[in-house]
This record gives sequence, C-alpha cells and structure tokens, in this order.
Amino acid sequence: MTQWLAWLAATFDAAQQWLFEGLVQPLLFHLGMASVLEDAYAATGWLLVGLVQLAVMVAVIAPLERWRPVEPVHDRAAVRTDVLYTLVHRLGLFRLALFFTVDPLWDAAFGALRVHGWHGMQLDALWPGVTDRPLASLLLYLLAFDLLDYCLHRAQHRFDWWWRLHSLHHSQRQMTLWSDNRNHLLDDLLRDAIVVLAAQCIGVAPGQFVAIVAITQLSESLQHANLRAGFGRLGGRLWVSPRFHRRHHAIEPVAAAVSGAPVPYSCNYGVLLPWWDMLLGTADFSGGEGPTGVLDQVVPGRNGRLRDYGRGFWQQQWRGLLRLAGRA
Repeated sequence: MTQWLAWLAATFDAAQQWLFEGLVQPLLFHLGMASVLEDAYAATGWLLVGLVQLAVMVAVIAPLERWRPVEPVHDRAAVRTDVLYTLVHRLGLFRLALFFTVDPLWDAAFGALRVHGWHGMQLDALWPGVTDRPLASLLLYLLAFDLLDYCLHRAQHRFDWWWRLHSLHHSQRQMTLWSDNRNHLLDDLLRDAIVVLAAQCIGVAPGQFVAIVAITQLSESLQHANLRAGFGRLGGRLWVSPRFHRRHHAIEPVAAAVSGAPVPYSCNYGVLLPWWDMLLGTADFSGGEGPTGVLDQVVPGRNGRLRDYGRGFWQQQWRGLLRLAGRA
C-alpha cells in the first residue's frame, strides 16, 4: 500500500509539473506575474485535482445517474446553474479569489503567531509510528476533518443566520451530481476559513490536505447524485450513501411547518462517515427518495408567499444576502 501511495504521489507530481510548465508558467510570464510562480504551482495542483474530479464525475457518476435515477430531471436550467457552481469551485476559481483577498490576511496572522512562539501541533505525532506510515496518517487526518465537517454542518443548520446562507444549498429541488457546490459564497468562505485554521492547528501536510479535500469533494458529488443507491445495511453504515444524504435534503412534512417547528433537517449531517450521526443520535437510515428542497418553497410564510431563492448564480447570491439581512 505504501508503494502504491508513493507511485500515486509521483504520478500526480509529474502531471502537476507538466501542466504548470506547459500552461500556467507561460501564461504568468505573458501577464507579467512571475512573482507569484510559487503560489501558482500550488494552485496548479488544485486545478489538476479538479480536472480529475470532473473526469470521474462525467465518466462514472453521470452514467450511474442515468442507470438508476431517483426521479426525472425537468428543470435543466437549474442543473446548468449547479454546473457553474461546480466549475467555479473544482477548477480553483473560488480559491483564486481567496488567494488575492483572504489568504494574505491568513498568512499575516499565522506569521505573527509563529513569531510569538506558536507553531500548532502535529496530530499524527501523538501516536508512535503513525508519522512513518503515510496511509495511517492520511486516515487519521481524514477522520479528524470529517468530524470537523460534521460539527460545521450541524452549525449551519443550528444558527439561524448561518442557515439563511446555507439554505441555498438545500433549495435545489432536483438533486444531481452537480449539486454539492451549490452554496452561497459567504457560506463557503466561512467554512473554508475554519477548515484552514484547523489545518494549521493540527499540522496536516499540504499533500495530505489536498488528498483529503479531493476525496471529500468527490464523495459529496456521489452523495448528491440523482441515484437510487444505499450501499446496503453494512456499507451504508461505513460510508455516507446517496440515499442517506438525500434524507438530509428531504422536505419535512407540511404538518411540521404548520405547527411552527424549528429549522428542519435534524438528521444525517455526516459528510463522509455516518459514524458521527450514529454516535450523536442524528442518523436516520429509514430511506430518502422523496422530494427535496426547503419547506418555505412549498409552504407559504407569514407574508402568505413562497420564498424565492433565485434562478441564476448571481441572483441566488444576491437573494442570500437579502435573507441574511432579513429582507427576503
């Protein structure tokens, strides 16, 4: 297994070098941006990961959707908007925006902390021998970040102000493999900031962090797919399946809204592993192939109207800001 991981890393490094020297580096020289070559090389790695993910999504997950769909897809325009979200995130455009805006602030903050003697910790060093075993180290960090993702996901539903942003993700009435990245940019910014802080605190290596993000994103694309699949009684308890996650996106019964129940979606927050849901009492394996969306899309609010989450990318982002301000 160690040899296989080493081969995989070497293959990725060679492909990253080829893509950087053949495309990115000449482009930066042409634009007069040679000063960012080092950062651009790291960004090329994220671009390569995104291209691989898109290839797997189109070649593997899309045929599975056509093979065993949960429901027919009627609103192709809504799906095309989700495709745009996916391209923005998977091809590194969102990370590029962060590079010019937020990353300098992070670099200054962590630099100041290190000057004052703070260097974080190395999680895999707490167990003897783990640092010498790349696979064990990767699995340990994967477990840690998945627990963090579970906690963040619960917070997105628990705090009303955060739900006003996160509800955009749930507003897709036709879930497909492209739906994972349908998020408000502020929602993504806040989550990424917390994840980056955690990565600095627990000492995950850059290569491991890229691998964890790639595994997580690809799995989430499968979970959101319009696919009738549950992984069986055992498999569904080892890894989050499309059926398990679709239950999380289900519209709650109309009776719950009429009775004034709190924010819905009280189950299946797990991102990769359903273990946290099972341990903390939020797992629901009863099935999830019913309609998806947000309650206020089908049940009128106090003003007697259904909530409009917007159609296109920019309209959805704007209406998210209005919800955050309590004006929509």
